[in-house]
Amino acid sequence: MGAQDSAKRPLVFAYYVTGHGFGHATRVVEVARHLILAGHDVHVVTGAPDYVFTTEILSPRLFLRKVLLDCGAVQADALTVDRLASLEKYSETAVVPRETILATEVEWLKSIRADFVVSDVVPVACRAAADAGIRSVCVTNFSWDFIYAEYVMAAGHHHRTIVWQHTGWSCPCPELGSTIAEDYSHCEFLIRLPGYCPMPAFRDAIDVPLVVRRLHKPREEIRKELGIGEDVKTVILNFGGQPSGWTLQEKFLPSGWLCLVCGASESLDLPPNFVKLAKDAPDLIAASDCMLGKIGYGTVSEALAYKIPFVFVRRDYFNEEPFLRNMLEFYQAGVEMIRRDLLTGHWGPYLEHALSLKPSYEGGINGGEAAAKILQDTAYGKNYAADKLSGARRLRDAIVLGYQLQRAPGRDLSIPDWYANAENELGLRTGSPTTLMSEDTYFTPSRPEDFEILHGDCMGLSDTMTFLKSLSELDVILVSGITEKLQKRERKAAAGLFNWEEDIFVARAPGRLDVMGGIADYSGSLVLQLLVLKCLQMPTREACHVAVQKSHPSKQRLWKHALARQNAKGQGPTPVLQIVSYGSELSNRGPTFDMDLSDFMDGDQLMSYENARSFFARDPSQRWAAYIAGTILVLMKELGVHFENSISVLVSSAVPEGKGVSSSAAVEVATMSAIAASHGLNIEPRQLALLCQKVENHVVGAPCGVMDQMTSACGEANKLLAMVCQPAEVLGLVDIPSHIRFWGIDSGIRHSVGGADYGSVRIGAFMGRKIIKSVAAELLSQSTADGVTSDDLEEDGIELLETEASLDYLCNLSPHRYEALYVNQLPETILGEAFLGKYADHNDPVTVIDTKRNYGLRAATRHPIYENFRVKAFKALLTSATSDDQLTALGELLYQCHYSYSACGLGSDGTDRVVQLVQEMQHSKHSRAGEGTLYGAKITGGGSGGTVCIVGRNCLRSNEQIIQIQKRYEGATGYLPIVFEGSSPGAGRFGHLRIRRRLRS
Repeated sequence: MGAQDSAKRPLVFAYYVTGHGFGHATRVVEVARHLILAGHDVHVVTGAPDYVFTTEILSPRLFLRKVLLDCGAVQADALTVDRLASLEKYSETAVVPRETILATEVEWLKSIRADFVVSDVVPVACRAAADAGIRSVCVTNFSWDFIYAEYVMAAGHHHRTIVWQHTGWSCPCPELGSTIAEDYSHCEFLIRLPGYCPMPAFRDAIDVPLVVRRLHKPREEIRKELGIGEDVKTVILNFGGQPSGWTLQEKFLPSGWLCLVCGASESLDLPPNFVKLAKDAPDLIAASDCMLGKIGYGTVSEALAYKIPFVFVRRDYFNEEPFLRNMLEFYQAGVEMIRRDLLTGHWGPYLEHALSLKPSYEGGINGGEAAAKILQDTAYGKNYAADKLSGARRLRDAIVLGYQLQRAPGRDLSIPDWYANAENELGLRTGSPTTLMSEDTYFTPSRPEDFEILHGDCMGLSDTMTFLKSLSELDVILVSGITEKLQKRERKAAAGLFNWEEDIFVARAPGRLDVMGGIADYSGSLVLQLLVLKCLQMPTREACHVAVQKSHPSKQRLWKHALARQNAKGQGPTPVLQIVSYGSELSNRGPTFDMDLSDFMDGDQLMSYENARSFFARDPSQRWAAYIAGTILVLMKELGVHFENSISVLVSSAVPEGKGVSSSAAVEVATMSAIAASHGLNIEPRQLALLCQKVENHVVGAPCGVMDQMTSACGEANKLLAMVCQPAEVLGLVDIPSHIRFWGIDSGIRHSVGGADYGSVRIGAFMGRKIIKSVAAELLSQSTADGVTSDDLEEDGIELLETEASLDYLCNLSPHRYEALYVNQLPETILGEAFLGKYADHNDPVTVIDTKRNYGLRAATRHPIYENFRVKAFKALLTSATSDDQLTALGELLYQCHYSYSACGLGSDGTDRVVQLVQEMQHSKHSRAGEGTLYGAKITGGGSGGTVCIVGRNCLRSNEQIIQIQKRYEGATGYLPIVFEGSSPGAGRFGHLRIRRRLRS
């Protein structure tokens, strides 16, 4: 590191290593090795085995201390992160004993006279260093506040304190704070490794090259030692210790191939073309022709460094993965293998494809040496950090971005301006260099007129024209010769999806804005829904388009792995479903899905819905396919449809996910509409909506009501759809008076009807109905007991009790009857076990009571009863005389609905903040002076985040106030919310398009 540096006194470094996999330990080895070569002492605090360090560093200056201070992400199996277990383990490891850990680490740091603390992503190390008066730096490509953000949202708010906890810091969201983010904020700066994620707690970042383990022997020598000739193709299997439950068979490998299995258990029996090795090593990787494994920093960095093609399988809920994957694929070193093909042994097409790659990484691989030099210089007094960025400021920034991460866990990120040094987190520039290209660079000009519309009408919808344009450009991709590394995987897959000489059927279904009715739909309520068309920030991305083509199995253009799977069966061409979903780059999911249609059969019988749920749930990166492929199973089961041809499906949804505007319903309705059209099925919109609800309830497993699908299928532009959900009767369309307007503002907090909160509230409502029926039956029995004559009780009263004793829907119970007879009979909460012991069942076919869970019952029961009344009043007010009183009353009903949601436990910080901003605007001095134009707001859909519906006067001033709220929300949270307004036709009104490519001269 230089003669001048070597003359300075030796330093003592304390280096903390996370327990999240061997990759962290192996990269720490390289940094520590160079620090020791420079004459410094390095004390490594780790839970990793000693040999990881001692085989590479033979020096008395290395000291190992076996302590685990964070557990990382807990793996349910080799490919699946258990999110809840990860949070619980982290809490047990690092949160509960936090004070003891800090006291112990401060004392230890002082005892070894540490000059400097280095953390490989361990948060508490930074805080311990600060408490000990020692400077600290992090060396990493991700941070735990980013990784855990999704886990917290998936697990529920009671786990939020693991990532966000009030600490007294001055921040834009005072109710939030962060144990993890606060710890990181004590760190001086970040040494950032390639393939990095957004790291909200770090503002000062110094980028270094790849940190990789050094090679000891050349490829030829290693292969000679293993007895492997150069003519033998070799794949190294690297899953971080192979699961003992896997069965590896000789037929998995193509002829002439050999597989090196590293870290295999002693009990694992291997066929002759598989070789068991004690542990992996960079020499073994460099001596192989390709690698097969799961993505991690270690595997990706060494694949790139040694130019070894990497066949990878996605990991579930591994939020670091998309950023590493983008880097891997940018340098043409990655091939994605579907998990089903990994486990069933269809490896051949992927391995052969890997051999055709030419990995192009030419960057440095001396990141260990570079990081060590920066650490040494900093410890000697060099200042790399910007003085203006204090710990308090860094914490504030961490909380701002942390708030954003909630809105779309681990994906769909919109990084604030101050995080510009992270470049574009979700484009090709994610953690890796690229060449920026305009859209014109990708495609030669083409027009929707390239297709002849044989049936249907685009209805002047710009998003439909854009979708047709994108279809026409797919063919251009195939003939353009554009380099592979600059094409998105989903577009490449879509380019080979259709036979352009055959008809393609296109359907469109919009999202919806829940004006009134919300979660009361499953209790039979009247609901009022508005179809969403226009987003101020996203003017052409408002609906879901689905293109479907059916073809004879012999004519379908199969992807290579699907063709290989079919050939392996030796049955000739059979019907296959192939799906491409645009938008995978914005989420950690696979862009494609395929299955044989025969997979829907269990012997001679159709697969059960329960088995279908399990089928699609086994690979979470492709779970999205349940919304699409599930429509085929429902049509087979409910209508007896036989699908004898192959089906190709392209899904392009611009309805934002997780915003409470029914993105899932739009996908289901558009898909079923397109499949029905392509197969000549005439399904009227109401029936189609009910069938799509079955997809969501029974195949996806989300316990939603029917209003979302019904609105997407049956709605019309600029009208509210009035519907009674018993089970789904459309009452008609309600005109929106010209002086009234509705807006939706996205809170940024991700919403999911599949979440535990929504399901538990639904269960609570059904429990309440069961108790009310029981109480009514008991009262009825008492009224007709001996000694009571018919004269003692009004005949109407008997009829009411009879009706209530057989109550089908909570919404059929009037508020005054609820208050008069039943409210005091309902407990606030009830344990699942206690309810089942007394009432046996809650009679809801799509939810299951957890015996150990305590359910909020009274609020969940009250909400649909009063909500039905509010919706009726709202509908009546819309047709009343125009006045401020009319608007005030409409707004008051929205407010009441919002706070009823909150009483059920379905509120959120973000939606409450939007509603509060509307109230402040409404009751401001200017509004009281007669300039007010906004009158009310409420959370929508399933709650727990999503979008807020706002009602106001249809005027320019209202738009100005909506923009003010948008800006104020951004100032408070760092997130500029999407604003929804306007409407468009439902799928029934749109119908379908039948199109065919025009012949080109």
